[in-house]
Amino acid sequence: MTTEIQARAPASLFRRSSLQPALVSVLSWLYLIVIYAFIFLPVAVLVLFSFQDGRLPVPPFNGFSLQWYETVFADRKLMAALTNSFLVAILSSILACLLGFLAAYALARYRLPGSALQRGLLIAPMTVSYLIIALGMLAMLNTLRIPLSLWTVGIGHVVINLPLCFAIIYASMGDHHINIERAARDLGANDFKVMALVTAPMLMPSILAAFFLSVTFSWDEFIIAFLLSRFDVTLPVEIWSMLRSGLNPKTNAVGSLVFLVSVAVLLVLELALFGRSRKP
Repeated sequence: MTTEIQARAPASLFRRSSLQPALVSVLSWLYLIVIYAFIFLPVAVLVLFSFQDGRLPVPPFNGFSLQWYETVFADRKLMAALTNSFLVAILSSILACLLGFLAAYALARYRLPGSALQRGLLIAPMTVSYLIIALGMLAMLNTLRIPLSLWTVGIGHVVINLPLCFAIIYASMGDHHINIERAARDLGANDFKVMALVTAPMLMPSILAAFFLSVTFSWDEFIIAFLLSRFDVTLPVEIWSMLRSGLNPKTNAVGSLVFLVSVAVLLVLELALFGRSRKP
């Protein structure tokens, strides 16, 4: 009897040990499915009902139609807001990347007084709410009697994107680049040529990453764009104005376009970085 029990024990332990990896695998897949559904299902519903052949973006789905996209592209206010968003996102990202690169180069290559404090101050806006930044800038602009416009929105986006650009570029400025820069100086290049023709090309993947991330953040930013603009508004502010009158498939179509542009920017970033990583 004792021998039989001892023989059964290893068999049961073997079955349990063989079931555990399978159970862990199933639970892992279920977890991934739930997480991805939670993230992408709202976007999928948004895109689906942007093609709704009806006046309400709610079930049931009445049929496939492009009428709401045609309505969006025929709306002059929406197209103007779309153009404004493009201009603000691109120009503010270029300026944020330029300032971030210059700050990273100065703090990484020169011994400046209080460099640790300066790095902390440059990154500090990342920990501050956009609402606080926007209210502070609004008070400052009113004090200086500067009228609100797309320029003030662009300045606000530079303020919030500069810390990101600085952090990305500064983190990639390793010591192995210093030897190449010294070699360029030994060959007669001045500091400006070294920075522009040697350091910047070596850091181009990081600069591109900072630029495209800044474009993505600026493209769909609402709080600063709402508080620092007046008559010329960006697309998120115009979408908010549309939502005040209720939901319709037109708002879904605009939201789908915003999502499409964000995905396109990230794909361009991935292709740019992947192409440069494959170069010898």
